[in-house]
Amino acid sequence: MAASRSPLTRDQIVEGLTSLLGAEQVSTDETALREASVDRFKKYTAVHGIFDGPFPSAIAFPRSTDEVAAVLRFADENLVAVVPRTGRTATEGGLETVVADSIVLDGSRMDAVLEVDPVDMMVTVQCGVPLQRLEDTLRAQGLTTGHSPQSKPLAQYGGLTATRSIGQFSTLYGGIEDMVVGLEAVLPDGTVTRIKNVPRRAAGPDLRHLVVGNEGALFFITEVTVKVFRFQPESYRFFGFLTDDFTAGVEGLRELVTSGYRPSVARLYSPEDARQHFADFFDGKSVVVLVAEGPVPIADATAEAIRSQFSGGDFTAVPEERIRSWFDHLNWGQDKIDDEKRTMLETNHLGYTTEVSVDWSNVDALYRAVMDRVRQEFPRAADLTMLGAHSSHSYQTGTNLYFVYDYDITCEPRDEIELYHKPLNAIIVEEALRLGGSMVHHHGIGKYRTDWTAEEHGSSYELLLRLKAALDPNGIMNPGTIFPLEP
Repeated sequence: MAASRSPLTRDQIVEGLTSLLGAEQVSTDETALREASVDRFKKYTAVHGIFDGPFPSAIAFPRSTDEVAAVLRFADENLVAVVPRTGRTATEGGLETVVADSIVLDGSRMDAVLEVDPVDMMVTVQCGVPLQRLEDTLRAQGLTTGHSPQSKPLAQYGGLTATRSIGQFSTLYGGIEDMVVGLEAVLPDGTVTRIKNVPRRAAGPDLRHLVVGNEGALFFITEVTVKVFRFQPESYRFFGFLTDDFTAGVEGLRELVTSGYRPSVARLYSPEDARQHFADFFDGKSVVVLVAEGPVPIADATAEAIRSQFSGGDFTAVPEERIRSWFDHLNWGQDKIDDEKRTMLETNHLGYTTEVSVDWSNVDALYRAVMDRVRQEFPRAADLTMLGAHSSHSYQTGTNLYFVYDYDITCEPRDEIELYHKPLNAIIVEEALRLGGSMVHHHGIGKYRTDWTAEEHGSSYELLLRLKAALDPNGIMNPGTIFPLEP
């Protein structure tokens, strides 16, 4: 896709935005603009104060759907690129500005919880509502969304929906695509569209899925309605098991899930990955973690199935309190991000991840192929301090593998992404695609997996191309995200 080229100068863009929103809703602070040019994917360079641009012209902070529509109309008419954002927890370059003088359209000030409906079991929020705040609000009423990604303290609903996010309780509650009932979004030309809230319908294609996962390349999401569930922490049952055999752990998860049981948490860590989470007891083994919840009879039945599946043989039980302690420290907020930044500056050390998905029959092959290829082919393998993986989201037909790699950086900060992350990421993506899996399970394509978008979708890629051409003919929406930029 070609990036839009605006005839307007930066000053003209800022003047236009200011006339639409007022000066207090338009930021041109140079530091803010530099930081807005990257997302967490380039955190190592950003920590070292390296920002190579291109830089946006301004950050616009709309407070209503009408203001979002006005900004998008202005941008579309004047061929100004727009990067939508809310919680800013992206990891794959999706928030990076690749066109000079883009508008960063930030929905974080649209942060109202519009309606909690405990009868129809729905809640409607604006795009800038933080997930943690909504969850706190709901739990005070005995409800929960069931959505708990690691970014929960920071993430906001527009970004969660736009990236097809998933949470740690997904085996029970599903991903965001399973939770969204209806939504409101704005097209690039300023047209506002609303998909109504209904339990189900068979009225043609499900239009929610044009919007969910669009990564800001087709729409700006302004409101979301999601399901809510009863919050029943008194029914939580925690389980942990050790095994010498990663493959046995995979088979245990497969048997449990395909038998019809739905633990909220179902995880398997390779020994390398287990070390950073369970160092006090992992004993050099793979670790299985499971949580049962729901109405007490269901939680008890799930717990009994877990005990039966993982008792004896290849597995040794871990005391419940060890898993409960792990469970209480799953998420990261700004304090952990700040700690990571300090560590990077002090040690030149970085940890990163690439997550993919695959059918059950290929999980073991994918795990071993990636581990072998990285060790044999990655030119800087000597700098790796950890290479491992875990399965954290399972389905009737397969699971995900979340590859984790840490390394000491022995090059200039600017070269880190090219010399470390990109080649590691490529090996994992290539092996997932070779085995018929998906190149990305939940972080989105962003701008750094676009080399494989066409291969991921095969002949159906034509549907994506035609969708982009129809909805965003001027190519203003988040250029370079999902769709590769033309030279």
